[in-house]
Amino acid sequence: MPRKTSNGIELYYEIHGEGMPLVLISGLGYSNWQWHRMVPFLAEHFQVITFDNRGVGQSDKPAGPYSAHLLAADTVGLLDALNIGKAIVAGHSMGGFIAQSIALDYPQRVEKLILCSTNFGGPNHVPVTPEAMKVLTDVTSDPLTRFKNGLVVSTAPGWAEKNPEMIEEWVKWRVANPIEPVHYQAQLAIGLALMPEAAAFENKLPNISVPTLILFGEHDKVVPKANADLLAKQISRSQKRILPDAGHFFPIEVPEETSRVIIDFVKGGVS
Repeated sequence: MPRKTSNGIELYYEIHGEGMPLVLISGLGYSNWQWHRMVPFLAEHFQVITFDNRGVGQSDKPAGPYSAHLLAADTVGLLDALNIGKAIVAGHSMGGFIAQSIALDYPQRVEKLILCSTNFGGPNHVPVTPEAMKVLTDVTSDPLTRFKNGLVVSTAPGWAEKNPEMIEEWVKWRVANPIEPVHYQAQLAIGLALMPEAAAFENKLPNISVPTLILFGEHDKVVPKANADLLAKQISRSQKRILPDAGHFFPIEVPEETSRVIIDFVKGGVS
């Protein structure tokens, strides 16, 4: 089980492929499993580093609350332990908060930035839709039903019905890899800490000077795609791509298309 000491804890990681380093940062409650459908495509072009954030998977789970800056330091510490000076940094949802923090706190470590299904926090971002909020905060159903309902609302309309085998794999993964409420709350604190205007990234993002790809699913109800415009307005060297057949979890919904967009962006092909 490959683990490295980073920022005072042990992080589980995996490396696939060769070439320019590309580090993928998972979202709330997810281990590096979140990227497993994309890794085979990306590893044909990059040295892909996936890992479990503190609090999930096979990494250490110290007491929270956590912050974006803390997990940014974890990620950079892992790169240090792997002797990687500079990398393409991609983060999804909560991982996007961490990626923004890396780009702001450690700009010299970022070759290019990829922000997936995320926002800049504060009072001016576009929040979760009422439809998704109702499903994601339901406490009346049993846990398995709640999880399945969450997958339906977090993916594109009809995707779950068209992909029952993937839904079943997803459910089996979660059953085999539960996250304890205390660790979930510790990670949830990352987003909550960014809600005050003074703590948000919004007015700090103009300091990001690296090429940035802002990537969203057309049908994202968890982090609505309107946040892509808000992010792009603040980051001068940014470009947007909206995946037409995807929701919030496009790394699982449309892995090949997502990988192709990232490859094109890194190689200069996205306009």
